[in-house]
Formats: sequence, C-alpha cells, structure tokens
Amino acid sequence: MRTIFKRDFLAYFRTPTGYAFMGVFLSLAGFIFYLYNLSTLSSDILSFFSQLTLLVMLLTPMLAMRLISEDRQKRTDQLLLTTPISLGKTVMGKFLAAACVILITILLTNVYTLIIAIYGVVYPGEWFVGLLGFTLQSLCFLALDLFVSCFAKNPLTSAVFAFAANFVLWMTDLLANNISITWIQNVLNFISLYDRYEPFILGQLSYSSILFFLSFIAVCLAGATHVLDSRRFSGGGAA
Repeated sequence: MRTIFKRDFLAYFRTPTGYAFMGVFLSLAGFIFYLYNLSTLSSDILSFFSQLTLLVMLLTPMLAMRLISEDRQKRTDQLLLTTPISLGKTVMGKFLAAACVILITILLTNVYTLIIAIYGVVYPGEWFVGLLGFTLQSLCFLALDLFVSCFAKNPLTSAVFAFAANFVLWMTDLLANNISITWIQNVLNFISLYDRYEPFILGQLSYSSILFFLSFIAVCLAGATHVLDSRRFSGGGAA
C-alpha cells in the first residue's frame, strides 16, 4: 500500500494535475472569500466553508480521473490486478494519495481563516467543526469519484462520469423536495451530502453525520475493490 500511495501521490506533482487542482481551488476559494467575507466585512468563517463545497464537487474529478482509469488506459492495470498486494490495499493507497492532495489544499485554504482572525474574530470551535465537516464531505466526493473511475477506460471519461455522479449526489436534496413518494424522499434525504454537512456549517458537531461520511467512504472504497476484483477474474471491464 505504501508503494502505491507514494507512486500516485508523487505523480500528482510530477505532472500538472496536482498543481492545477491546488491552484484552481485556492484561486476560486480566494474569490469566494472576497465575495462573502472581505467585500461584506464578514467574519463568518462557516459561510465561507459552506460555499467551498461547490468547488470540491467540481474539482475532485480532476484528482480521481487518473487513479484507476489511467492505469487501464496505459494497460498497466493488469500489474495492479496481479500484484501480491491485496486490491483493498491498492485502492486505499490510491485514495490516500489523492486525499493527501486535498488535505494539503484545505490546509492552505486556512490562509483565509488567518486573515479573518487578524482583522476580525474567529471562534476556534466553529472553525474546527466547519473544517471537519468540509474535509469529510470532500473525502466523500473523492471516494465516490474513485469508485466511478473503475468503470471508465480513460481519464477523460472518468472525469465526466465523476462529475455527473457528484452532480446527481449534490442534487439529491432538491430532488427529494420535488418527489411526492415518501420512501424515495427518505432515501434521497438519507444519502444527501448537503443535509449531512448542514449541521457543521451551523457550528454543530454531528456524530451521526461523521459516522455517515466515514461509512460512505468505506462503501465507495469497498465498491471499487469489488469492481477491480471482478475484473481480475473476468478479464473484462466496463465501457
């Protein structure tokens, strides 16, 4: 797992992918910070975190698109499928590599928090809760995108699939409000990442949401492992 992690993590910075993700994210985060905090002289750090979710939804496919599908495009995936390392550890190593890029980016985003702290007031409890919720939600999108990447034959297709999956998942809250069938509403509300994130942007530490986020990540990674495992024995793959 350590070998997979090191290879994939370093690959982000041996190519423009990691720098592009961090640069675009931090630039757009800076614009959001100006729009919602500087221009209004607001020190509300939670509203800043709430707006960053859209960036994660749009940009995590950039990181996930190469994790599985690039190996498949280069026909090096058979090496992963036949390696003595378990597929679960392979998937985990790839996930952690991309997760570290996200965590570094989120850490750098706290420059904006520091600016608020210098010129206004930042409550440490609110900051921690908001940051925790945002980080967990970001990792959920990444795990979903990694799972989707298993069904694509090349990174571009993977990015399109991942963005579509992120969009559908993000729209579950709106869909739930426009569907009259109760059980479908309940299912959509249950899987809604926005609903799970809402307590955090209100400054509330939700243990049920934390459990959901961690379970969501685990299910996506288990799903990715299962897809790769089935490919190992079938020798085939998704389109």
